[in-house]
Amino acid sequence: MSIVRIGIIGLGYVGLPLARLFATKYPVIGFDINPKRISELQSGIDSTLEVNKDDLKEVIKDQPPSKIGLFCTDNQEILKDCNYFIITVPTPVDRINRPDLTPLYKSSETVGQFLKKGDIVIYESTVYPGVTEDECIPVLEKVSGLKFNEDFFAGYSPERVNPGDKKHTIDKILKVTAGSTPEVGKKVDALYASVITAGTHLASSIKVAEASKVIENSQRDINIAFVNELAKIFNLMDIDTHEVLEAASTKWNFLPFKPGLVGGHCIGIDPYYLAQKAQEFGYHPGIILEGRRMNDGMGKYVSSEVVKLMLQHDLKVKGAKILILGIAFKENCPDVRNTKVVDVINGLKSYNADITIYDPWAEPAEVLREHSIETTNQIPTDLFDAVVLAVSHNEFLTLDLRAMLKPGGVLYDVKSVYKGKVDGRL
Repeated sequence: MSIVRIGIIGLGYVGLPLARLFATKYPVIGFDINPKRISELQSGIDSTLEVNKDDLKEVIKDQPPSKIGLFCTDNQEILKDCNYFIITVPTPVDRINRPDLTPLYKSSETVGQFLKKGDIVIYESTVYPGVTEDECIPVLEKVSGLKFNEDFFAGYSPERVNPGDKKHTIDKILKVTAGSTPEVGKKVDALYASVITAGTHLASSIKVAEASKVIENSQRDINIAFVNELAKIFNLMDIDTHEVLEAASTKWNFLPFKPGLVGGHCIGIDPYYLAQKAQEFGYHPGIILEGRRMNDGMGKYVSSEVVKLMLQHDLKVKGAKILILGIAFKENCPDVRNTKVVDVINGLKSYNADITIYDPWAEPAEVLREHSIETTNQIPTDLFDAVVLAVSHNEFLTLDLRAMLKPGGVLYDVKSVYKGKVDGRL
């Protein structure tokens, strides 16, 4: 290859920051099937808030660049001149938590139309070991008519984006890389090393790189499940869980995990990918699935704790006005995919409570589309029987939550960040 021309397929939380970074050094085509998203990006607007307007406008071009820069499009034909294709589409699970590879299949079909001899296709989507070579490569071969590892090659570099984190940005997180041959591995590694200031780690195979990613989030999921179980135990014993964790953290090798709702597009999903593959080999991954069971049940647990708290304060639950602060899956981020706050809301609605959801970060139209739930970006002026701090957005930390309560109302702090007196928390 002479000039590196990169095509990024999928311009979401992972693809856009990567495209912007590569565009500081290479000509990049960013492809996404959402025309509204493309129009916004070409205007310098990122609704995910992962790339600021100045940084985006610095690289955006009004036509495919010849040297450096980023051109965003929903016209797949513009990908034809690329020789590196990087696929960054989401890998969700279906309603019964089975891995859904549909976005990967469709993206592979798109790329397959434009593959040429010598091209390299790199996958960043989180998958179980074997997906790249066993599931995606056959699609590329079928659509392109080319032979894998003879005519075209593959790589894998798992995404490590942390939505909302402005400190650990994509260039500051060490990148794992891998290639379908040793030579291609070096090329993939060199490509990422040219823009990732934190450095790279070249794995021996694509399967090793795939496995490394899926266990990162499985490990976090299991650790959070452990402290969620501790929270349930200590609540029964009337012991403050966070005081216990604070005391235990004085030991140098104690892991500082906190109880809470585990949602989002990584930790709440990735363990199912590893569990699925393990079961295909006849192994039942008990610890992984038990961790998922514990964390998936925390939304229902929180709602029951709120109801219990209200009854203890002689508050009527049916028809009660309850304010939920936050619906995004994490603080200071607009992402509402797989948010477990929805489970808290549904739990309280089952008691016929009157629920108001306020989140200054989440777009109401997106929440309605994703979860069929109405929300607001405006601070409610009503008074409530109960306020539930579900997400610790910065905007909530300075609110006088007590002033939002009716006399005798209760405050439940899911995140245990409110410095004032609370009536209940995990």
